[in-house]
Amino acid sequence: MAENGRHVWLVTGGSGQLGGALLTNPLPGTRIVAPNRASFDLGDPALDPASLLASEGITAIINCGAFTKVDLAEDDEELVLQVNGLAPGRLARAARDFDIPIVQISTDYVFAGDKPGFYCEDDPVGPRSIYGRTKLAGEEAVIRSGARYAILRTAWVFSAGGANFVRTMLRLGRERDALGVVADQFGCPTHAGDLAQATTQIARLLEAGNVSSGIWHVVNGGETSWHGFAVHVFARAATHGQQAPTVHPLTTADYPTKAPRPANSRLATDKLRSDFGIVLRDWQDAANSAVDSLMAQNGKI
Repeated sequence: MAENGRHVWLVTGGSGQLGGALLTNPLPGTRIVAPNRASFDLGDPALDPASLLASEGITAIINCGAFTKVDLAEDDEELVLQVNGLAPGRLARAARDFDIPIVQISTDYVFAGDKPGFYCEDDPVGPRSIYGRTKLAGEEAVIRSGARYAILRTAWVFSAGGANFVRTMLRLGRERDALGVVADQFGCPTHAGDLAQATTQIARLLEAGNVSSGIWHVVNGGETSWHGFAVHVFARAATHGQQAPTVHPLTTADYPTKAPRPANSRLATDKLRSDFGIVLRDWQDAANSAVDSLMAQNGKI
């Protein structure tokens, strides 16, 4: 637990979208320690977090680090399991030993994607890809560790930085007059900045001992398909003068991928609201802010 107002958080995956958002806007009075992969490799089975926790005086861990290239994950299960499944367990056991909490970032891919409607936190899991199975293994390792924890499942993360769907669509929209986007997979687009704000609020409550361990879904409000997401992105870009391409709806069968995608990634956030009073803005507003930021970069997408 933090003492005398001192908060020192270990953030893994600092080069990713969420990690970057956490580093950009830390809570007042919080120092972020974000080692790079060369010095703190989650894929290294010999990684021992204890020395870093001790030397930096870490008071909470936020594990954003993950192997997130879903299709490539199908080719190297051993490495992906190390990063997504075993490393969270090592971090959580170290957190237990140092009596500090851990926030583990997880994913909609732990579900099979065949439920009608929104998934709740206690719905049965059933991952269908190596990425999903290893992320579920990470959840289970954190729960077994004995540490104080919050597992935050999110989905369809985007921002004005890093590789993500919004940036890809804007780039393709400048290169093509028409393109096809999958229309039969549904989910909740989530702005990395909004996710970071919720994550820091929950981490601070855990740190203070004001919340019990648990699992929560953290996504922006509303739902859409990838096709609907793309159409919205292009409509917003059009307000900045970018020509909108024709967006043809595709089925999952039209666009085969090595790793299966959940047809339904919609995550219910009622528990997030009831336990913390946290309600993220609608995904459309969040997408607008990302598009506006990217368009202000004068075409450097």
